[in-house]
Amino acid sequence: MKVNPPVFFVSAGLILAFAILGAAFAREAGVVFARVQSLIIRDFGWFYVASVAGFLVFVVFLMLSKHGDVKLGPDESEPEYSYLSWFAMLFSAGMGIGLVFFGVAEPIQHYASPPVGEGGTIAAARQAMVLTFLHWGLHPWAIYALVGLSLAYFSFRRGLPLALRSPLYPLIGKRIYGPIGHAIDIFAVIGTMFGVATSLGIGALQVNAGFAHLFGVPVSTGVQLILIASITAIATISVMLGLDRGVKRLSELNIILAVLLLGFVLFVGSTIFLLDAYLQNIGSYLNSLIDRTFRLYAYEPNPWLGDWTLFYWGWWIAWSPFVGMFIARISRGRTIREFVSGVLLVPVLFSFLWMTVFGNTAISLDMRGVAPIAETAVNDLPGALFATLAALPLGTITSFVATLLVITFFVTSADSGALVIDMITSSGAENPPVWQRVFWAVCAGGVAAVLLLAGGLESLQTAVIASALPFAVALIFIAFGLFRALQMEATGSTIDLAAVGIAAPDPELSWQQRLTSILHYFGQEEMTRYLLGTARPALEAVATQIRESGFESELTEKGDCLSLRIPHGERGEFCYVIRSRGFLLPSFVWSEPHKAKDSAPRHFRAMAHSSEGEQPHDVTGFTRDQLINDLLNGYARFRHKRRLA
Repeated sequence: MKVNPPVFFVSAGLILAFAILGAAFAREAGVVFARVQSLIIRDFGWFYVASVAGFLVFVVFLMLSKHGDVKLGPDESEPEYSYLSWFAMLFSAGMGIGLVFFGVAEPIQHYASPPVGEGGTIAAARQAMVLTFLHWGLHPWAIYALVGLSLAYFSFRRGLPLALRSPLYPLIGKRIYGPIGHAIDIFAVIGTMFGVATSLGIGALQVNAGFAHLFGVPVSTGVQLILIASITAIATISVMLGLDRGVKRLSELNIILAVLLLGFVLFVGSTIFLLDAYLQNIGSYLNSLIDRTFRLYAYEPNPWLGDWTLFYWGWWIAWSPFVGMFIARISRGRTIREFVSGVLLVPVLFSFLWMTVFGNTAISLDMRGVAPIAETAVNDLPGALFATLAALPLGTITSFVATLLVITFFVTSADSGALVIDMITSSGAENPPVWQRVFWAVCAGGVAAVLLLAGGLESLQTAVIASALPFAVALIFIAFGLFRALQMEATGSTIDLAAVGIAAPDPELSWQQRLTSILHYFGQEEMTRYLLGTARPALEAVATQIRESGFESELTEKGDCLSLRIPHGERGEFCYVIRSRGFLLPSFVWSEPHKAKDSAPRHFRAMAHSSEGEQPHDVTGFTRDQLINDLLNGYARFRHKRRLA
């Protein structure tokens, strides 16, 4: 086992207890869920609305402030992916079962039964799209951006573990490794579990509706439980195949099927009308953003708020560790401004396009009397998608593609969600044992089954709203920790990783050595001699000692760059790099053309950094022993974070 015992066993115990009791007392559980949902909506609805609005304001503030220039990684780091690849991965993160299920179901439901006013009118159609955009627009991606930004900043720039407890370091210091940090991770695990289970439950409802439309399979809880068991088994096989052969290939298939289905409906339907509606819907959404964000129906109590808005806010908060960790991993080297603007714009614009194409198509078909989509949605919400596709050419084929798309999303949601939960419970281990991921995938399927037994869609909504409440509180502290760390950086303060108590003292340079290093300008040949005569023997000595201790090590030299790698199997790989970096010699010229700068004389420094995300630091003039000490400080942090020390 490679787990953090308090987080793993407490989370697993609570989830298994819920699954067992829910299965044994399904009817009683349904009653409890109804009461819990009523209590949360009545007493904590304001908190959800205020929190989500605050998260959006906070990330936009960071994007526009002086902190927007801070990189998610060392100052000289570059993005690992091009803009095109990065946008493509953000696009894939924005896809999910929810888009397929609610693409038709939500707009047509708001059109037929709006929270205020008469249904079935043109005004109701306009309002339906604004409400749908509210739930799928800037707010959910602001939550994801907050989590992803915090994880990326503290891991890639500050060298802390890629864990949800790390943003609390500026607030509580090394106590993040104690009960408070464990509690944050437990809240994240439970929220993610119920978020994944909700997606699986909704997926089962949608697949059941698809099979009923295509093959006449009855719509029932029994069929849905069989579907959950079957598709969870497929997800388990995907987990066992690993990321490259499992999730990666299914994710690629998801994107292909989704784009094909979207393109078909867009070009076969009323293309010009949909493009016009897309722009108008965006304008209406932006125009009413503030009013809709803070609307709690205080003067006209309405159950619609709990059934829709609060459910979505809870779902997005529960999903945020999963999506946040993904977008953090692909965003190293981006600035905060790039990160927030990309995360808020790319997935949101695609979601708006999806909702417009499917939602406005369904509303148009109903208003023109082509198909009774609204009536179908009232009686069979999951069936609204297939009623819409049936009214278009090749309805049977597109319905089959939509059902297959939901199944593949079902598998990737269970697989990816299990991987993220396992990473949280194993303190960020990148490749934990397969059986642990299988355990969490099976748990997700079991919880989804229990929730369907206890009341179907209503129980799914209650579970996600309730489980997200404690993590919403944690997100407030995460935001505060991130802001404080950025303020500390702006004033020149740093997070002292040595406070963990694992690092040896920094290399002690005499004042004469420091002064010589500062004043002397090293030429390229002189720096090369230093790397080959001092730095390389230091790394060779460590590599030799590592091999004698029974571990593998690899020292490579490429140009003016030395790299020592120490692999640790599933726990990852430690890397320490020293390279020569050229700087322009001091000049009093205000500005120079690029060609002049390229040919200008330079001096060179030896810059070192490790895989632990620390800032590159100058080791020019270090002795052999001082370089070894600097290397071992980074290696000690690596072993500590992975529970190897």
